[in-house]
Amino acid sequence: MFNINKKFGFGCMRMKMNGNEVDYDEFIKMIDAFLANGFNYFDTAHVYIDGKSETALRDCLTSRYPRESYILTNKLSPSNFNSQEEIRPLLDLQLKACGVEYFDFWLMHAMNTELFEKYKRCRAFETTLELIEEGKIKHLGISFHDKAEVLRQILTEYPQIEVVQIQFNYADFEDENIESRKCYEVCREFNKPVIVMEPVKGGTLVNLPKEAQAVFDALDAGSNASYAIRFAAGFEGVIMVLSGMGSVEMMNDNISYMKDFVPLNEDEQKAVSKVTEILKSQTQIPCTDCKYCVPECPADISIPEIFSLYNGKKTLKEGCAREDYNRIFTDRAKASSCIECGNCESACPQHLPIRSLLKEAVSEFEA
Repeated sequence: MFNINKKFGFGCMRMKMNGNEVDYDEFIKMIDAFLANGFNYFDTAHVYIDGKSETALRDCLTSRYPRESYILTNKLSPSNFNSQEEIRPLLDLQLKACGVEYFDFWLMHAMNTELFEKYKRCRAFETTLELIEEGKIKHLGISFHDKAEVLRQILTEYPQIEVVQIQFNYADFEDENIESRKCYEVCREFNKPVIVMEPVKGGTLVNLPKEAQAVFDALDAGSNASYAIRFAAGFEGVIMVLSGMGSVEMMNDNISYMKDFVPLNEDEQKAVSKVTEILKSQTQIPCTDCKYCVPECPADISIPEIFSLYNGKKTLKEGCAREDYNRIFTDRAKASSCIECGNCESACPQHLPIRSLLKEAVSEFEA
């Protein structure tokens, strides 16, 4: 139905950078390896890397390969429009930036209860269906970040939605804030194909604490990423698992086990369950480094970067974290710069109490 070759996709939100620019040499090598091994799905958004994700795809993918050789997904992000009249010009801007005449998928981005009302008010679904009739978009979907009952409401009101992208990984499977399993079950209830984002939870399931790492080391059968990605890919109805790869090494690792995908075996499933329990027992901030909070912060605080240092100190017992904090944030906004406006919490897909967590970071690094 969707002409997808394999259920593994290239997420273009976290890319290798040279200063403020995408590393084109690395990106081209990754794209070439990805396509040469039979994969064809690329995912971007206008808000990724301040629009540089789109132009990098134009310069490194769409200008170098025939249009039928790849599938390209883009998104209608809520920060890019405030009225129905702005939607069509935005799509045209995205098409031009990516160097294509149509997108295979266009997703209503970061969907939750509040934003669903905005999408409805601006007639985003109706406009997208018109654009499908015009051939500028092939398929309508949503990228979802809320509870399962909200997803059920959306799919009930808009049965035209063809695919649902959800955060889905073994750490979030039973998490009460994310509800990965419950959201997946709603997708199955409505017979909607699932696209998985955050299968390694922003790198959290790659950089494991020592106790959890020992569990996978005992298997001696693959990388940490392999267990996380194969976990997600093994569920019925999952048509795509996205990986935000930043290097050729990451690409080669992912290709090695997704080119001829095999679901987790019984021993691997048990190991994943054990690692999940270990992670639950650890004190850490479940930030995925999506950076959705950053542009919403009037104090210009690099919130994910602070949380990464905090997790390193608490979970991985990194003794140099305080020194790193003082060095990195010498001339930048610190955690104590927070004015407690709450904008970040409204934007956070993980529904984190960011203001309180920043206060914890202040106690940890600035006291």
